[in-house]
Amino acid sequence: MQVSFVSADGITDHAPGELESLLARTDGFVWVDVPDYDDDAEALLAGPLRAHPLVRQACAERNFVPTVHAYERHLFVILHAPLTGEGGHVHVLELDEVIGERYLVTVHGPRNPVVTLEDATAETRAVRARIEAGRLAPDNPYELAYTVNSAIARRQSAAVREVAARLPALEAEVMAPDFRRPEGLLEQLFLLRHELSTARTMAAQGYDIQSRIQSLDRFVPGEARRYARDLADQFERVRNLGDGEMGFLVGVIDLYQTRVTTKMTVAMERLAVIAAITLPITAIASIYGMNLIGNDGTDVPHLLLVLAVMVAMSLWLLRWARRQGWW
Repeated sequence: MQVSFVSADGITDHAPGELESLLARTDGFVWVDVPDYDDDAEALLAGPLRAHPLVRQACAERNFVPTVHAYERHLFVILHAPLTGEGGHVHVLELDEVIGERYLVTVHGPRNPVVTLEDATAETRAVRARIEAGRLAPDNPYELAYTVNSAIARRQSAAVREVAARLPALEAEVMAPDFRRPEGLLEQLFLLRHELSTARTMAAQGYDIQSRIQSLDRFVPGEARRYARDLADQFERVRNLGDGEMGFLVGVIDLYQTRVTTKMTVAMERLAVIAAITLPITAIASIYGMNLIGNDGTDVPHLLLVLAVMVAMSLWLLRWARRQGWW
């Protein structure tokens, strides 16, 4: 847990025990970043920050759906960011924010054990680096939360763009004249769709959360609602990007399925032709085979007649199949 004080002079770190004195200062505000929610974080939220019990419960648990709750002393927001893992699995990175008049608390996780702390805290670390470098000077907790949430929108957008960058190569494979091994290609296409759908869903939910914040006139100041309006626009643009790429990807999958279905249809037609041509030969051979050729002698004229009939019937069926357009 990292307790910091953000002011016009930059950002400074402090011990958790100094929190109450930091909250009393008027030349800045407090930022508490919690990489992993533990007993110390619970005591801090329950004590000096007086967070609602439902807020503390939500911070301790994993939440798969973003949400926003307004209380008298603070605003509670949950957002998600995507992280692509191995095998096309998309990890859901949760960020809980408790935004008060004099403080911002950012809680990461709970997270999957395979997700590193660096990946889970990428947005807050990037924002902190900007403050330390003097490139960012937020005036209040709402502005700082806006900056962090903008970074989440950028990560969602990056996930959509990553899928868009990989899609043309798969499209080229689908359209290639030598269409081989379609099973692996289909799996890659559906994994891409899963990644894209996850990022798009997160952006759509983020848009709904920020739209809700805009209507909280009683609990949220006007400046914070303006930040929420801009964030809603950012999330909506990511959602629209995702919708566009999803339409393109679905078109590629439809093309793939059409080509596979066509190949199967052609293969079945050719098998039908082969079966139709060989059927009379099999039928006649089953009747005459044992009677025309023997150890004592062969009825040559009869054998030639039967063979001629077989060839004629096969040629006739082959011609008929050609007229039907089967080959």
